[in-house]
Amino acid sequence: MAVTLAPWRSAIARALHRNRSLVYARYLQLATVRSDGRPANRTVVFRGFLDNTNQLKFITDDRSEKALQIPQNAWGEVCWYFPNTREQFRLLGQLSLIDEKNSDATLRQARQRQWQELSDAARTQFAWADPGKLRSPDDPFTPPSPDASSPLSNFLLVLLDPIQVDHLELRGEPQNRSIYRQINNEWMVDAVNP
Repeated sequence: MAVTLAPWRSAIARALHRNRSLVYARYLQLATVRSDGRPANRTVVFRGFLDNTNQLKFITDDRSEKALQIPQNAWGEVCWYFPNTREQFRLLGQLSLIDEKNSDATLRQARQRQWQELSDAARTQFAWADPGKLRSPDDPFTPPSPDASSPLSNFLLVLLDPIQVDHLELRGEPQNRSIYRQINNEWMVDAVNP
């Protein structure tokens, strides 16, 4: 089944383009709920969209607290603010963690491509000592650079598959706000009060 790109994709592409001078415009906050019911929020880097889908890509280390706070198929919401254009996007959807054992060969290949697109410095962080553990003077923070073609086993590709997007444009009087909802695989949009 062919995926139709969501109408909110063009608004995000425009915001990314108009904020491209700001390296941190690719940083956004991801909120989830821990297994004990407490909230978890962390900053992640937007790594693009998965092929021709509406799924946003992020990465994490499966040894990190961040990975442990994202159960498979959990709900999550990202909040993304673009300073130059004064826009906020909140994207709600299900999260998928893609590891080397994922049953879908296409997703395993996407994980490998994402690894290959990382800088050497970013790949090396996955070879550091275990995140969140007590630091030891013997911890290796200058390990040899990992193989650029094969991801380390602790490297995870994280996908967010949105079902709702709230786009708030803070410029203008009045401000503009649109809510995009996926209903029966179709995207609907409503202009709502800010």
